[in-house]
Amino acid sequence: MITKTPHDKTTVPLAILACLLWSTAFVGIKVGLRYASPWFFAGTRFLLSGLLLFPLSGGLKNIRSDFRQHGKTIMIVALLQTFLLYGLFYTGMTLVDGALAAIIIGASPLVSAVLAHHYMEGDKQNPKRMISLIVGFGGVVLISLSRAPWSAAGFRETLGIGILLLGSTCAAGANIIVAKSGKGMKPMRLSALQFTLGGVALILLSRFTESWPVLPLPGVYWAAFLWLSFMSAAAMSIWFILLRRPGVKVSELNIWKFIMPVFGAALAWTFLPGESPALLPVLGMVLVALSVLGYFRVQQ
Repeated sequence: MITKTPHDKTTVPLAILACLLWSTAFVGIKVGLRYASPWFFAGTRFLLSGLLLFPLSGGLKNIRSDFRQHGKTIMIVALLQTFLLYGLFYTGMTLVDGALAAIIIGASPLVSAVLAHHYMEGDKQNPKRMISLIVGFGGVVLISLSRAPWSAAGFRETLGIGILLLGSTCAAGANIIVAKSGKGMKPMRLSALQFTLGGVALILLSRFTESWPVLPLPGVYWAAFLWLSFMSAAAMSIWFILLRRPGVKVSELNIWKFIMPVFGAALAWTFLPGESPALLPVLGMVLVALSVLGYFRVQQ
C-alpha cells in the first residue's frame, strides 16, 4: 500500500496527472522524429522546458548561489534525468514503434523498485515483492521475444528495448538522488536548471553527430514540439515536488507509472499510422501491469 503521508489527499491525484501527461509523449515524439534528428529534437525541447520554468522559479537571479549550495545535485540530475535519459529515450524511439515504447517504459516502476531496494533506507523489498518483480521483467522478456530478435529487424527493435530500459535506469537513479539530496532546493528550480543544462548538452552533442533539420518545418512539428516542452516542464515539476514530500517512497510513488503503457499505447494505436495492437506485446503489457499492481498490494 502507498505509505500514508500528510499530503495523501493530493499526492495520488498529482502522481496520476504527471503520468497521464507523460503518456502523451510517445505520440508527440514519434511525430517530431519525422522531421528532426533525435538528440536535436530532445535538446531543443528540454531547453525550452527549462526556460519556461525559470520565470516561475525565481528567474535567473541567484543561479550562482544555487550552484554553490546544490551544484553536485543539479549536475548529476541534469546528467541522469535529461541528458542520459532522454538521449537514450529518443534514440530508442527511432528503433521501436510508439506503442511498444510505451509498454517498455511501463516497466520503469520495477526498475525504480530494484534501485530503491539497494540505495534507499526504509525502501527494502520482501520475497513476495521480488516475485512480482520477476513477473514484471518476464513481461519485458515476452515483449522482446515477440519482436523475433534473431532476425535483422527484430534485433533492431530488441536493441531499442534495451536502450529504453537503460534510460529508465537513469531516471530511477535521478529519482533517488532527488529524494536523498534535493531537500534544500525548490523542485521547480531544480527542474528548470536540470532541463536547461541537459538540453544544452544534448544540442551540443547533436551539433557534432547529427544533421540538423532544414527550416521551415511544418505546423505539426511545432505543435508536437511546443506540447512536449510544456508537458515536460509541468510533469517533472510535479514529480520532483512529490519526491520531496515526507514519507513518500521512491518505489511506491513510481507505481503510478503503470498508467503510462496503457494510455501511451492506446494513444499510439489511435493516432500513429501503421501501429496496431498485437497479442504478445499486449500480454507482456498485462504481465507488467499485474506485477506492478501485485507488488504494491504486498505489505512491506
